[in-house]
Amino acid sequence: MTTIGNSVRPSVTTGPISGSEKIHRGELGVPARRVHLTNGEHFDLYDTSGPYTDGSATIDVQAGLPAPRRDWIAGREPLTQLAHARAGTVTEEMRYVAVREGVDPEFVRAEVARGRAVIPANRRHPESEPMIIGKKFLVKVNANIGNSAVTSSIEEEVEKLVWATRWGADTVMDLSTGKNIHETREWILRNSPVPIGTVPLYQALEKVNGDPTALSWEVYRDTVIEQCEQGVDYMTVHAGVLLRYVPLTAQRITGIVSRGGSIMAAWCLAHHQESFLYTHFAELCEILRSYDVTFSLGDGLRPGCIADANDAAQFAELRTLGELTKIAWEHDVQVMIEGPGHVPMHKIAENVRLEEELCGEAPFYTLGPLATDVAPAYDHITSAIGAAQIGWLGTAMLCYVTPKEHLGLPDRDDVKTGVITYKIAAHAADLAKGHPGAQAWDDTLSKARFEFRWEDQFNLSLDPDTARSFHDETLPAEPAKTAHFCSMCGPKFCSMRITADIRAYAEEKGLTSIEAVEAGLAEMSETFKAHDSKVYLPITEA
Repeated sequence: MTTIGNSVRPSVTTGPISGSEKIHRGELGVPARRVHLTNGEHFDLYDTSGPYTDGSATIDVQAGLPAPRRDWIAGREPLTQLAHARAGTVTEEMRYVAVREGVDPEFVRAEVARGRAVIPANRRHPESEPMIIGKKFLVKVNANIGNSAVTSSIEEEVEKLVWATRWGADTVMDLSTGKNIHETREWILRNSPVPIGTVPLYQALEKVNGDPTALSWEVYRDTVIEQCEQGVDYMTVHAGVLLRYVPLTAQRITGIVSRGGSIMAAWCLAHHQESFLYTHFAELCEILRSYDVTFSLGDGLRPGCIADANDAAQFAELRTLGELTKIAWEHDVQVMIEGPGHVPMHKIAENVRLEEELCGEAPFYTLGPLATDVAPAYDHITSAIGAAQIGWLGTAMLCYVTPKEHLGLPDRDDVKTGVITYKIAAHAADLAKGHPGAQAWDDTLSKARFEFRWEDQFNLSLDPDTARSFHDETLPAEPAKTAHFCSMCGPKFCSMRITADIRAYAEEKGLTSIEAVEAGLAEMSETFKAHDSKVYLPITEA
């Protein structure tokens, strides 16, 4: 690890998530979060948290994580996952993600070979636990972290990484634009169990003192190599922002909102030349291939408001990204395509259709999209609405949005809120897609809810701590954890308790539930008649 100095002492959150333990399956040690249920059963959940939630693991942030992929990498030819897949080879990473996803390894290989899925796994990031991004697999969630010129530190960013993966972030992007970019990234990579993405343009801009016009291919190329050497798994490259597309944004309400897009637009206009990212794209492919780094082709002209959605600039860039995808595939480099942005719900489907048509079904990776612009401080919700829909339609990975979107740099609490919100959107999409096994989680929690197994309901949830605390705000006593009601309906009006009573009555009388209801009504009718059909009866002493 890069020496930073004795002043850096990251402290991270460790220990199992409430009500569960970390298990490792099979010869490859594929992780899962096992929830032990009070009825003697257990349920295993997909887990992204790495060793940090393993009660038996020793965590030393200074030393970094163990490197489970080191021997796999050393034992085979240094090809990309795409090249291996095309050659018919099922790599250890493919076998690993097959266990995680509950599918056959050959299915994983075929999807990677087709370019419809990617396994972001730089050979210089052996600490990562392999995962897959593709429309035929579970919808994934990315969390953005990183410092700014205004705030944050290395310690805070490492904790954000650990915190994000604890709550389910499948990948993390380090978007640092402040001080110590290289050092911050080194700490993050050496302690990350998930793939790490970056936007190399940000660090390249820092090297030329923040002047976009001073950028050059040489500065950018050297920055990419530096980040590849460190172990970055995928890189956002805004190679689709071409000089001739910039005027198409002139009539937009919000212009060019992508940082990378605006930087490259400024360079193109200043030099009146085509983007060096576009003209040197083949050389860039050769660099990424030598490390097995995945392209995340950036949407530098994405819409920044509802009014700008699906305009000429956005789709012109998308066509160019399709052209670049084919070039990357010719070099055996994995590719995913970034997407918008701000899109009203009735325009979302067109984005997926065009991306798949123009980019050969390369995995779509979208920010949201935000379905409305009217809710600053709640854009994690406005964007999750669009995210659930676009995930259902075929997007492979969703980039989270936090409550701080458009307002400030997210802190640790914002990161958790963003991740949980997007895990909800991703799972809702998996249910709508009919992903094998997705509904089993819902069904297990629903059964626990109906049977008033409160602890199981808490522990099966995306956020056990918050679920338990909300319940305990009004019913904190331990006996309430087995009570057949909550504070919303109370003991007399709980619909699930009443339903359970009907079922118990039916079983006692040897009736079906419908027959039990009818028999109960008849019984009460006879009681009413026995009291001379009086609505009000005199009060009798007990």
